[in-house]
Amino acid sequence: MTDLDSVDYFTDPALVPNPHPYFDHMRAKCPVSKEATFGVYAVTGYEEATEVLKNSDVFSSAIAVGGPFPPLPFAIEGDDITGLIEEHRSELPMYEHMVTMDPPQHTYARSVLNRLLTPARLKENEDFMWRLADRQIEEFLEAGKCEFLASYAKPFSLLVVADMLGVPEEDHEQFRIVLGAERPGSRVGALDNEIVASNPLEWLDEKFVAYISDRRENPRDDVLTSLALAKYPDGTTPEVIDVVRSATFLFAAGQETTAKLLGWSLKVLGEHPEVQQRLRANRSLIPQFIEETLRFESPVKSGFRLAKTATTIGDIDIPVGATVMVCPGAANRDPRRFENPHEFQLDRPNFREHMAFGRGVHSCPGGPLARVEGRVSIERILDRMLDIEIDAEKHGPEGDRNYNFEPTFILRGLTDLNITFTPNS
Repeated sequence: MTDLDSVDYFTDPALVPNPHPYFDHMRAKCPVSKEATFGVYAVTGYEEATEVLKNSDVFSSAIAVGGPFPPLPFAIEGDDITGLIEEHRSELPMYEHMVTMDPPQHTYARSVLNRLLTPARLKENEDFMWRLADRQIEEFLEAGKCEFLASYAKPFSLLVVADMLGVPEEDHEQFRIVLGAERPGSRVGALDNEIVASNPLEWLDEKFVAYISDRRENPRDDVLTSLALAKYPDGTTPEVIDVVRSATFLFAAGQETTAKLLGWSLKVLGEHPEVQQRLRANRSLIPQFIEETLRFESPVKSGFRLAKTATTIGDIDIPVGATVMVCPGAANRDPRRFENPHEFQLDRPNFREHMAFGRGVHSCPGGPLARVEGRVSIERILDRMLDIEIDAEKHGPEGDRNYNFEPTFILRGLTDLNITFTPNS
């Protein structure tokens, strides 16, 4: 048995299939506990996690994705390291993306996405989702089985973001190939092979630089033009690369986490036929099902903050320069907030209180988009796929399942999910 007091949360593969015993152990000691390996303060309690995420004045997001890796590029000096963070920000991982920014820079970067994620645009995007869901299902429906992540979740979530950002439909197939969501049996050309072998995120930046530059020179009546002409709150015009990074961030953050949400949703349907039957009988329960799935298996396992000054979380003193690890997956199973937290309960009264989309200024801007993606997908899957079950040949029989999980301390998700079903054309 793993020694939970000395285990390395960041590298021990034993925690990957199920991190919740570790989270429970840390929370039982204290909702804010210093982990053994790197001295990171792990926040596993709901109220304590909320406190950290809402306090951007004290907790910097500069290390949001790197946590203790790599070490800080400066020595901790004085009782306020705000100036040191800004001086060395460009030496930290993903400093150019909004996930690591603090106000006011974060406010400016997010304002570009706010111009895009309007109710009217979300409605247009939803209309695209209904058509897309059917197209994706058609690719594997007749077979009566599929590996769901590759066949549906990944291409669907990718193309929804592409449409939201106004990527022309004639470019959608290339996006699928380059970003690893190509259709089964597709033939990758020589040029695309070269792209796939290189850094696909660099390709994404180059693609959007071309889109945005073109729309600034030749405005059209389309979404990309709206994005290209967006201004900061003070009326200034962002540099092209800053608009591009806001767009590509939506790809990076929205595609992967939504694909994981869809994978978890189908796993629940396959493992709990009684839940599947209730949803088939009452479609109004689908939004609630999505929320409980987000609570039960949060796609984001941990995110990080840097204490700019000495402070306290709950009753625990946090020194200046400390790395604080907020664990949404743990907070969403805090028994002080959620009764019987390790049970999937479709009728949970406070299902909307989960923090899968975070809190505070860094709450996920794509949350509304992900919710609609989940609702539309489950609607059409239930319409067209009957008797959904986990494929026992791939994952083992009921009661003795075997699943593969993403080997990362930041995200939680399946690497594959094989299902069987009866086609309903």
